[in-house]
Parts: sequence; structure tokens; C-alpha cells
Amino acid sequence: MRKLMPEGLAGRFVLLLVTALLVANMIAVFFLVSESRRFNREAQDARQVERVITLVSVLETVDPVLWPSIIAESENRMMQTRIENSPLVLAAGPEQRVLFALAVLKQALPNRQIYSTIMARQDLRLGFNQRNDDRRDALPLEARALGISVELKNQSGGQFWLNSVSAAPGRNAGAALRVLLTGLGLSLVTVLGFGLIFVRQLVGPISELARAAAAAANGDRSARVAISGVREFRLAGAAFNDMQSKIAQFDAERMRTLAAVGHDLRTPITSLRIRAEMLDDDSTREAFIRTLDDMTIMADGLVQFAKSGRESEAKQHVDLVNLLTHLSEARGAALTVKTSATVLAGPVSLARAIGNLIDNGVRYGGTATVILSQNAGQACITIEDDGPGIAPDQMEALFEPFVRGDASRNNETGGAGLGLSIARAIIVSHGGTLTLENKHPNGLRAIVSLPV
Repeated sequence: MRKLMPEGLAGRFVLLLVTALLVANMIAVFFLVSESRRFNREAQDARQVERVITLVSVLETVDPVLWPSIIAESENRMMQTRIENSPLVLAAGPEQRVLFALAVLKQALPNRQIYSTIMARQDLRLGFNQRNDDRRDALPLEARALGISVELKNQSGGQFWLNSVSAAPGRNAGAALRVLLTGLGLSLVTVLGFGLIFVRQLVGPISELARAAAAAANGDRSARVAISGVREFRLAGAAFNDMQSKIAQFDAERMRTLAAVGHDLRTPITSLRIRAEMLDDDSTREAFIRTLDDMTIMADGLVQFAKSGRESEAKQHVDLVNLLTHLSEARGAALTVKTSATVLAGPVSLARAIGNLIDNGVRYGGTATVILSQNAGQACITIEDDGPGIAPDQMEALFEPFVRGDASRNNETGGAGLGLSIARAIIVSHGGTLTLENKHPNGLRAIVSLPV
């Protein structure tokens, strides 16, 4: 059942409308047909009773010789009558139709025997025209013919009975179907027309909020939504915009703090290095200098990391083939171009991010291979190396600042553990993603996806 349900809100709303309309129209047509059938049956019974009253009044005032011609003139497809010496109906039935007919007949034709009942086909003893009798057999008892027998008062003194049988009302299924289809079609067109307009106004703010949330998840702190729609959507939009503003302020303050720390550390580090170089003990001097070099790398990394999160470089169309060619040649990496691609990016920051990844591959694997391809509207840049790889449980942690894969990387390769953090921050700010995975049998693969 879930597979049949539309994924989107608009599709589910339309399905709900269509289902509700179908059920409502079917119920309405059922009651309409039932009431229409009952009304037609009552009208037909009333016409039969009125015709019987008229015939009895006329027959009792004329010579019996004229009765056959009067009966012949009065017959139609809705009622058939005969004058016989015995009644067709011998007892009154309990049905509501019968009680109605008897009440009217006895009031209009007093002081005579009158019987009425609902008759099935096998009860008919008259030699009437039996067209539609097969259809009448299939009808329920309350829909069958109404039989009436009225005693005639005449001057000849003989006993005569006017026997009348109505035609059984038909179901008229074709008319009911036409009513169903016409009403359903008009209802669907009208309600769905207004419903689709309503759904578009309802879904629009949700779609915009989803797009903005996706951009925010990719690091775009400038993503905002228009405050429009119903009250709940306006509140959600305002809350999202406020959240984005606060996160942007927090990120900006964090980056300013990191840049300040990194910048301020350079002065004391430089002073300590000068003092360390003046030491006489060679072993002590070299140990101090190595430590200070590590601190210098960390300070420079802090400044670069802070810049990667707050750079305002103007974006332009960047040809990835040219960019990757220059980066690969400068670092001695191999380049494989499966397809060309152009992205909207800051060329300097994007070059820094991809350059960091190539540097990691060359540093830890001895060599690196860069592959450019496209997949589903995304430019895919894959950097592979033949190094020892990374433990799977450390993959995500490596993107945190100052975290290095010590368990699988050489501790003497240098770096402050900021390269991947800087690379991911830059790529996310361009609406892309950066993921890592191990190669088989050995090596690491970094995959960058950017919107073309």
C-alpha cells in the first residue's frame, strides 16, 4: 500500500481529494437512485389509482356493452386492465404501497369490495401483454406490479370486477450511471482545480524551506526563506532565518578568534626561535627548534582555517580541466579526464581545497591520481593514493581540526591536521560534498562532488 502512495504532499492531497470525491459521489448517487426509484414508484401507483377511480366511475354510468371499447382505449404500457367475473386480488397485502392505494380507493369508491396487493409474475392470471415480465422477475418484491381489484356496481345486476395491474418500475441503471459519471466528472474538475491552486500555495513555502535547509546543511549561511504563506509557515520561516543569522554570527566569531590566536602566536614563536638558536647545546637547540616549527605550522594552519570559513572571494565559472591540470602538474600527480566540467566557484579557495587533498595523497601515498568525471549533474573529482589508508572508525573524525590519522599515517610527515578541515569547509561552502573511503587492497580515495 505504501508503494502506491505518492511521495509528495501535493500528490497525497490530490489522491485524498479524488478518493473523497469518488466515495461521496457514489454514496450520493446511491441515495439519489434509491429516492428516484421510490418517487417514480409512488407516482406510478398514484396514477394507477387515479385511473382506476376514473374508469370505475365511467364504467358504472354506461351500458356494459361499451365496456370493452372503454377498456381498450384506457390501456397503456404502464397499466393494463380487464373486466372479469372474479377478482384478480383476493386479499389485501400489508405493504405501504398497498395501504396507500386502498385508502385512496375506499375514500373515492365507498360501499364496495376493493382489494390490492403486490404481485409477482407467477400470480398473474390475466392474459395481459407480458413484455418486460422477465425483468420483473429479477426485481425485489417491493418493486413488482401493483394489483388492484374493484367491484363494479351496474344496473344489469351481474357481478363484475375491474382488475388492474401496473407495469413493474424499471431500475434505469443507465440513467444512474450517467448521473454518476456526470456528477463525478464535474466534481473532480471543479474541486481538483481549486485544490491544485491551494496545494501549490501550500507546498511552495515548504519546498523553499527544504531548499534553504539543504543549502544550510552544506554550509551556506546566507540561505534565507521568504516569510510568506499561512501562519505556521511564516513562523517556521522566521525561525529558520533567525537560526541562520545566529549560526553565521557564531561561525564568524569563531573564525575571528581562531585567526587572532593563530596570528598572535607567531610573535612569541618567532621570539622563542631566536632565543633557541642562541643555545650552545646542539641537541637541546634542535629539539627546541623542531617544537617551535611544529607550533609555527599549527599557527599558520589556524589562520588558513579561519580564512577558509570567512573568505568573500567572488565566484566565477571555473574550468575544472584547467584547474586540475595546473594542480596535478605542480604536485607531480597523474590526471585522468573522463569528461570536462565547469563549476561556479571561487578559483583560489577551490584550488586550495583540492590542492590540500592532492598534497595529502602525495605525502602519505608517495603519489596521487586525480580523476575528473560527471554523475547526475555533479562534477566528481577523485583523488586516490596508494598509502596505508585509514581505519573506518576514524574517517569522519579526520575532518575535525587538528585530528590526524596517526594509527594509519606516518607521524613524521608533518602537518597540523587542518588540511581536510579546510578542504571540507571550502567545498561545502560551494554546495558540494567531500567524502573519504578506503581503496582495495590499500590506499585512500577522496571524492569531491560539486554542482555543475
